[in-house]
Amino acid sequence: MSLEKVPVTIVTGFLGAGKTTLIRHLMRNPQGRRLAVLVNEFGDVGVDGDLIRACADADCPESNIVELTNGCICCTVADEFIPTIEKLMALEPRPDHILIETSGLALPKPLLKAFDWPGLRSRITIDGVVAVADAEAVAAGRFAPDEENPGEAGEAGADHETPLSEVFEDQIACADLVLLSKADLAGEEGVAAARQIILAEAPRPLSILPIHEGEIDPRVVLGIGAAAEADLAARPSHHDGEDEHDHEDFDTAIIEIPEQKDPQALAAKVEALARTQKILRVKGHVAVEGKPLRLLIQAVGPRVRHQFDRPWGASPRQGRLVVIAEKADLDVDALRAALA
Repeated sequence: MSLEKVPVTIVTGFLGAGKTTLIRHLMRNPQGRRLAVLVNEFGDVGVDGDLIRACADADCPESNIVELTNGCICCTVADEFIPTIEKLMALEPRPDHILIETSGLALPKPLLKAFDWPGLRSRITIDGVVAVADAEAVAAGRFAPDEENPGEAGEAGADHETPLSEVFEDQIACADLVLLSKADLAGEEGVAAARQIILAEAPRPLSILPIHEGEIDPRVVLGIGAAAEADLAARPSHHDGEDEHDHEDFDTAIIEIPEQKDPQALAAKVEALARTQKILRVKGHVAVEGKPLRLLIQAVGPRVRHQFDRPWGASPRQGRLVVIAEKADLDVDALRAALA
């Protein structure tokens, strides 16, 4: 057996930032490595895992792709995450590199701590933590603290953090590299503004690179050599010192969608809901009359994209959309009524 540690790259970033697109690009360009992938989703319907399995090949067969749904692995380190990593390490042949795509609401630091556990630290090293950030959303202040609403009783020095800003800051604080996605939508000024916001939040110097459609030289992402599990003190978290945490500020709903006649009309409904109900993320598949392919719906806020991806095959032509929002903004009955 080889005593060389297997490198792991953790890909973090908020909902819809482009993590899956980056993972798919790395799978298509493995640089001679045999890969394994662990993908985690906040919701019962595994859309991202489906997209990643579609890229399975000899360098990363489908048996090397594991999906964990309905929750964030940062909350289930002992129960789900570590057994899954053990399963990937037991594959024959053993992977040369493991990619982990966290849920968009996951905090990276609990995963870093897990790799320092005795059963793992002698066999695995965290090569790097890569944060994917939506340049347009960052530049627009979507993840900024709420300066107009201080903490309880408006006391001096009260915490202005919102659920969004807290998750975003934790992801940036753990990163070795930040990739600015949607750079084409943000434009040069937006990319420059996003870069300044991220540098202001980062607790240490960071490399920040713009990307388009997840494309970047894999050698920049794979081979950082950070050994992040041994560098925890330099990666602060809002939850340092806590025994556990949860994601009670966010919630998810699964909305069943009947067969559609017009994809554009459905996209318009999703966009309207994002604006009126402050929906953070929508993703899923829908059946369209007369079309043998599934319609993939992907929405980040009011930005909606849709395309036909692959045949339904033997699976029922039942459309389902995963909707994620802050708990206070999620009105499931209104969602069903609007999308029915």
